[in-house]
Amino acid sequence: MSKVIIPISEGFEEIEAISIIDVLRRANIEVTIASLEELQTKGAHNIKIIADKKIEDINADEFDMIVLPGGLPNAFNLAENNKIQNLLKEFKNKNKYIGAICAAPYALHKADVLNNNFTCYPSFEEKIRLEGYHTDNIVVDDKVITSRGPATAMEFALEIVDILEGKNSYEKVTKELLL
Repeated sequence: MSKVIIPISEGFEEIEAISIIDVLRRANIEVTIASLEELQTKGAHNIKIIADKKIEDINADEFDMIVLPGGLPNAFNLAENNKIQNLLKEFKNKNKYIGAICAAPYALHKADVLNNNFTCYPSFEEKIRLEGYHTDNIVVDDKVITSRGPATAMEFALEIVDILEGKNSYEKVTKELLL
């Protein structure tokens, strides 16, 4: 069973975080939500999530992938948090999967783990770089997967299912979701 860590902080984008968590768990992927602040974290639209752990209790060796939801100020919090930045670098150095959606590719950029090709929420490419930016809903560049925003969250999560668990799991979950 694959294991994924999803770090969140105040202002995370709820549609992205919840969609990713839900879809991955439907595929029997073990998801751990890790908060940068208190275990109960409030999203950008005042929806509260109770995390499984605090980020300082996370060991990268226990996970196959790290996935960052967007939202503000969450994306900036992830980009400025030393533990997140170190985790991202560790995942990259160990050739593990890294995912980010919406504004969160900015945190990948800050950690210097973003590959050549990427996508993000429109206008955030200006904070990252124009070279290599694509307007596709999802961009997979080696082991770094990026997506554009809330409306692409389910498609992004299903891409992660396909990558981590394969076509059979992807097709099963897609069918159950009526896509």
